[in-house]
This record gives sequence, structure tokens and C-alpha cells, in this order.
Amino acid sequence: MCPDGTRGEAADRPNILVVFSDQQRWDTLGCYGQPLDITPNLDTLAREGVLFENTFTCQPVCGPARSCIQTGKYATETGCFQNDIALPEDESTIARCLSQAGYEVGYIGKWHLASNHGPAPDDEAELAMATGPAPPERRGGYKDFWLASDVLEFTSHSYDGHMFDAAGDKREFPPGRYRVDAHTDWVIEYLRTRTGDKPFFLFVSYIEPHHQNDHSHFEGPRGSKERFKNFVVPGDLADTEGDWREEYPDYLGCCHSLDENVGRIRSELARLGQWENTLLVYTSDHGCHFRTRNAEYKRSCHDSCLRIPLLLHGPGFRGGKVVRELVSLIDLPPTIVRVGGVSPPAHMRGRPVQDVVEGTATEWPEEVFAQISESHCGRAIRTKKWKYSVRAPDGAGHPGFRDSELYVEDFLYDLEVDLYERDNLVRDPAYRDVRAELAARLKRRMAEAGEAAPEISPAD
Repeated sequence: MCPDGTRGEAADRPNILVVFSDQQRWDTLGCYGQPLDITPNLDTLAREGVLFENTFTCQPVCGPARSCIQTGKYATETGCFQNDIALPEDESTIARCLSQAGYEVGYIGKWHLASNHGPAPDDEAELAMATGPAPPERRGGYKDFWLASDVLEFTSHSYDGHMFDAAGDKREFPPGRYRVDAHTDWVIEYLRTRTGDKPFFLFVSYIEPHHQNDHSHFEGPRGSKERFKNFVVPGDLADTEGDWREEYPDYLGCCHSLDENVGRIRSELARLGQWENTLLVYTSDHGCHFRTRNAEYKRSCHDSCLRIPLLLHGPGFRGGKVVRELVSLIDLPPTIVRVGGVSPPAHMRGRPVQDVVEGTATEWPEEVFAQISESHCGRAIRTKKWKYSVRAPDGAGHPGFRDSELYVEDFLYDLEVDLYERDNLVRDPAYRDVRAELAARLKRRMAEAGEAAPEISPAD
């Protein structure tokens, strides 16, 4: 659980606002090299705040990644190792930590941690919860404000849909209003109705730029296909198959809308006199490889899937600094609670990024670790030079691909010479010693995540 002790009075601590996009590649932002003018507001935040150049998810699937950022545990520890598994009701979360520390805690957007369901659900109530209101005990401790859908892509489209308020009543998007704009309208409404008696912690979870499942397309604001048709092809997509040729303009349209609405949020906080005392965190759950690495968009060890944006702006995170150390999504929960004056609890696996920003970090990890599920049972580490990934043979993992006693080497890339991960060295005998050393590091990281050290076999 969260420690009882906090530093200072709650009123003296900053507001915390997390903006969480869904399926957003890091390179959609200008500050990460996007050549089109997609993200001027986020680029300004990067110039004024702190840009984390090498940030990676710890689980490239929506629900599992969300369980990680809400708890600071790996997905195999929360039990949410694949989509459609509810977060345990008694789980210690960042909302509960900050509430205990005197914060008002609120959530607006996609949750994806309330319902247990799957291809053949045996509980109609659980299945209904995916498209209906989440009961208070399934909200992860966000007890002061709630306006959300468990699976927002099931209750809305780009220009229609609804969420549910704390009472479980539907709240419809205004007709003809783009989803990101309507979502932000409700964020601004929240900001305008705070009393100021307590600092707030607000988690804003957009679904964009995630594809619209039932339409099988990305849906930017109307006109996106024409506006962004002259895009520069990212290097990992060039000369590949996949659906990026037709889908990338709308994907960029989604990202541009997110940026415009971050600008709206900043302007409103400034108007309310709260901007200087608010930490804004911008990141995503995972990236998108546009069906170039498997049959869909994520669930892959490749950077196009694992690498995400991370910007922090506010108290303790100013000055236009660039952090080049490798950072994981699992590092954000201890970062967030520390901003709120709470010592990160022992169950949180990551480390506060304040340590690298302030230059006080000792033995900061030289690799990030990722668990991969649903497409296969996989584990991976990524250093600045190497990408090393293994997968469980079919049938070797526990039910639901939770973990396995046996893995087989799957990918090895030398990122210094193969940035776009085209040349898999996993069967090259010249790299046998490299693979052995990386396998040992991977096993260590698996053990640190509570997994048993497995056997790792060479690729056939």
C-alpha cells in the first residue's frame, strides 16, 4: 500500500494532470523529428519543460499498459496481462496514493480496466460493463470525479458517442463535435468547477490516435486525408507492406487534434491562474506499426510499437532539458506520486524520473524491459545499442499467455547500424556471445518483475 507519510501540506503541492493518448508513436511530434507541423503546442512544452528522448512502454497492449501506469506494477503482477481483465478492486493505485495524500482525484476518458470479458464470456454483467458504466469499486480509486467509458472505442466514434458519469448516466458527445474536442470540453469544464481547496490529480485518457475498431480505420478530423497527404514516410515503414499509405494522414490528423487540445487545456489553466502550479505529463500507452510487423498495429517488440513520447512540464520540470537515458512507462507511477509528496511504495517497480532530471540517479538501468501478450507470449529488453526479444513456443505459456518456463530467441537488432530493425541477427553465429549476455540481462529483469527465470533456447 501507499506510505502514510507525505512531505508538506497538500495545499502547497502542485496539481498533476496526465494526458494519455492511445497508440501514439513518438515520432508524430515535431520535437522528436516529425517534419510536418503536427504538434506546435507539445513542441513548445518540450522547449520549456523536459523532453525524454528514449521512452518505451512496458506492455504494448491497451489494458495491460494501463494497469502498469495506474499501479507501478508489471502486467503479470496486476493480473491484467491481456486486454479485458479488470484491475483488482483492492489494488494500490496512484489515485489511492494521491487521495491519501490530500489530492482530489479524477478521471476522464478511456479506462479499459473495469470489465472481465473475452471471446466467449460467461458473465453477462461483465460483458455489459465493457459498454456500460463502471461501478465505483472498479474505478481504481478515482473517487472524486469520474467521466469515462471502459472501452471508449465501443461507445463512440470520431463524431458521436458517449461516456458515463459517476452516477452511471450517459453523457453524449455533442452532434458533429470531433471526439477529442468534446472530450476536452469536459476536461475544461472540470477545471472550471474546482474549488481550489485541494490540489487535483486528473488523469485524461484520450482514445486518439487509436484506430476505430468497428470501422477498421483511423479517423482524424474531417479533411485530415487531404491536409496531411504529403507526409514524410517514417523510416521503419518505408518499402514495407501494411496499411500506412492510406491510414497515416488520418493518424496524423488525430495527433494534430490532440496537440490543439493540449493547447486548449494549457490556455484554460493559465486563465485560471493554475498553469505555473500544474505538472502536465504527456505520454501514450504504446506505438503503432501499421500492420508491418504482424497482422495488426501493436503487440510487437519493435520500436515502432514500444517507443512512445514523454514530456513533463511544470514544477521541477522546466528549462528545456533533454533526458537521453532510457525511461519506461513503469517509471511514471513513482514519478507522479513523488510529485504529490508521497514516497513511492515498495511495490512500484520503476524509478522516479526526477533522479535523472536532477542528475542524482545512481545505477540507472541501461535497458528497458517489456512483456508482450495476446499475439504471443514474449519478453524483450532494449538498450541504446541492442534489441533482444524472445517468445514462448505455442502451448508453452500459461493460459492467457501470462508467462512461460521456456522461451526461444526471436529477434536481435543492432540499433546503432540498423535503426529501423530490418536485419534480424538472432541466428547469426557471430552474435552468439551478445545473445548470451542479453539473455542473462533479460532473465534478471524478468526476476525483478516477479517472474521465474526461464530457459531460453536459441532460434532454430
